[in-house]
Amino acid sequence: MRRDGPPAIPRGRGIRSFVRRAGRTTRAQRRALDVLWPAYGVDVAAASNPGAIFNRGAPLMLEIGFGMGDALVAMAAAHPEWNYIGVDVYPPGIGSALLKIDAQSLDNVRLARADAVDLMAVLPNGSLSGVLVFFPDPWPKKRHHKRRLVQRAFVELVYEKLQAGGRFELATDWELYAVEMLCHIGAHVGFVNLAGEGKFAPRPAERRVTKFQRRGEKLGHAIFDLVFERRPSRPDRSSREL
Repeated sequence: MRRDGPPAIPRGRGIRSFVRRAGRTTRAQRRALDVLWPAYGVDVAAASNPGAIFNRGAPLMLEIGFGMGDALVAMAAAHPEWNYIGVDVYPPGIGSALLKIDAQSLDNVRLARADAVDLMAVLPNGSLSGVLVFFPDPWPKKRHHKRRLVQRAFVELVYEKLQAGGRFELATDWELYAVEMLCHIGAHVGFVNLAGEGKFAPRPAERRVTKFQRRGEKLGHAIFDLVFERRPSRPDRSSREL
């Protein structure tokens, strides 16, 4: 069913990992939300059958929090053999991403306006080849840490949705959050750290430098990348590789 614009985000349903930011949506972005959404937008329910979204079977990558869409569009353009879904809640960013997708006539990328956890809950288990989380909201105040996306329950959800050998790639410029991510994912027996246990990774060549990274660097923040791979099966803790 065609939709005149992206769906509204449901309110009042527990802790969310995002904040409803107020921001200026340009005229071009508003027009993209109205005109381009039917071509490139997807409802959460549609994620239950990713192949039908793209009318083909191909490795599926999910980017959570795509910002203005720069990295997502660059990856989709570089890898037409892969399918991409980007999920975010910020209307100006969604509008910007729609414009960039349309400018390159990309058929292998779709956008969802939703909470990432809601979208992932609908995806079939083992359907993803990769999950990308670049510069998520760090929620720096201690009382807000419970809102951080990367926590134990989320790591388990990613494990369920990734296929064996699938990648879980993250980046942040908040050192304490980076360490927290490393601990949460490293403690999960279903993931192996490709940089070595307890280590951060070099920036993957596929990860484009975005305005969020440049902003962090201008503030003097170090950039931390994490790259994990889903094991073929969940080993017993007693037999976990060290």
